Amino acid sequence: MNLKALMEKNGIEGILVTNILNIKWLSGFTGTTGIVLIIGDKKYFITDFRYITQGEKEVIPNGFELVREDKSPLEKVAEILTIHNVKKLGIEGDTVTISQMEAFKKTFPKLEYINLEDSFLKMRMIKTEEEISIIKESVLIAEEALKETIKIIKPGMKEIEVCTELEYQMKKRGASKPSFDIIVASNERSALPHGVATDKIIESEGFLKIDFGCFYKGYVSDITRTFYLGKNPSEKHLEIYNIVKEANELAISHIRAGITNRELDKIARDYITEKGYGDRFGHGLGHGIGLQIHELPGISYKAEEIVLQENMVITIEPGIYLEGFGGVRIEDDVVVKKDGYELLTTLTKDLVFIG
Repeated sequence: MNLKALMEKNGIEGILVTNILNIKWLSGFTGTTGIVLIIGDKKYFITDFRYITQGEKEVIPNGFELVREDKSPLEKVAEILTIHNVKKLGIEGDTVTISQMEAFKKTFPKLEYINLEDSFLKMRMIKTEEEISIIKESVLIAEEALKETIKIIKPGMKEIEVCTELEYQMKKRGASKPSFDIIVASNERSALPHGVATDKIIESEGFLKIDFGCFYKGYVSDITRTFYLGKNPSEKHLEIYNIVKEANELAISHIRAGITNRELDKIARDYITEKGYGDRFGHGLGHGIGLQIHELPGISYKAEEIVLQENMVITIEPGIYLEGFGGVRIEDDVVVKKDGYELLTTLTKDLVFIG
């Protein structure tokens, strides 16, 4: 759905955009302060003097009129709304705060507000070729950083040392920052699905789970690999690792435009359940990625049912977590295609022994 169709569907003359991620997606602006106002075919980007030069380079080429405000951005919005005689204004209901809404009503008291809910998030599900290209680069940066980090991991290191090295290696390759708090969970802590790095000493003969990614040009990557630190895994270690790997590969093999998010989740979940570990896989199979680490569609039996479409970018991340023993997650980034998929992640999924 394009902006014109969104306005027609909701019977509105304009859309006010204040969420900085939606602003970036619409206008190309990479700064931190601005407002987008869409009225019919007119597109306005309103900001202060700090971003005028940046706006000239980023938003004007994308068809926006750059408007400078020196006192109050909302008052400038009010001026433009009055000029165009706007009566109904669409707002981002999923992100507008109560205080923002009160400010809108105070500044534009005669308007009727239409809640667009999560319309922009749903529009952002389908990536352009340019967006996919940037996400590919983000994945490559993260993967190369992990390959370098693995070389230094050994028993006796702290989890936080591994985390710090991985972040350094990603930034060294052009990332602006990690896409979330990096998870480095060793030994029994690997059973924690979101076990962020601690001062724990990494011990030999156990799993080491690393969930990581980076921002590159505003877009994220999200990858998980589980390693074995040592040379003597138990049968249980090998069993659960291979089940997770097979569930990951099985789910990915079914990705195509037309399958639903819930159907895809069920494929991996049923497989893990058949192997006796269904109650040890407690989170969704994956999620969309883009400007945020968690975007629509959610790949989960709990999520709103959504039919996957070409050029959605999603993660596939089944896991098994055994408290007091350890856990395994394997996560890949995948582009949905008309008749299949494009796997962006290239790291091996075979169990890698390190240290």
